[in-house]
Amino acid sequence: MESASNGHAMKQAMSLRNFDLVILDLRLPGGEDGLSLAQQLRRESDIPLIMLTGRSDCVDKVVGLELGADDYVTKPFDRRELLARIRSVLRRVGSGPGEAVPQGRPGAVLRFDGWTLDLGRHELVSSQGESVELTSYEYQLLATLTQQPRRALSRDQILELIANRGWQPYDRSIDVLVGKLRRKLGDDPKSPSLIKTIRGVGYVFTASIEGG
Repeated sequence: MESASNGHAMKQAMSLRNFDLVILDLRLPGGEDGLSLAQQLRRESDIPLIMLTGRSDCVDKVVGLELGADDYVTKPFDRRELLARIRSVLRRVGSGPGEAVPQGRPGAVLRFDGWTLDLGRHELVSSQGESVELTSYEYQLLATLTQQPRRALSRDQILELIANRGWQPYDRSIDVLVGKLRRKLGDDPKSPSLIKTIRGVGYVFTASIEGG
């Protein structure tokens, strides 16, 4: 493990050696903008990213997830919680040694509404044959929904399945992820045909699934 006091030091360290994961405190000394740094990091790298946020910084959590962060931890936090989040993120992205656990049966390919989701390769391909880039959370969400079609899942169930944590009433992370995934699937948020909102419950994947 290596620490960096600011964005410049972090970039310098990353230019000299490879890292498995970055833990980024959004409240950096000297007034440096942690969200801007997260955005720069995501533009330049796919390295797993966990944000550290204050207890009341709900907006930062939502914006950070929109920028492509893989998870967040609220300060103050228990060291065991942080380690559990690190292991969970590394499992999802397949970076943990011997811990890569793909969603679904290895090699399974699911098809729906012209889309192809390869669960073995973690790849989403459009009807035009174009590969669509998904963050680890977006992939986990799509894999979870497509493997349980026509079943309404609560936000709490979804977060437990994809992030191994519970949902809180103020937590909009699942809604943000669903919105991002809808945009990538071309699913009209005003009248979605793939991922529908069940008021007071959560979400349901309504398209017919082939393969698996």
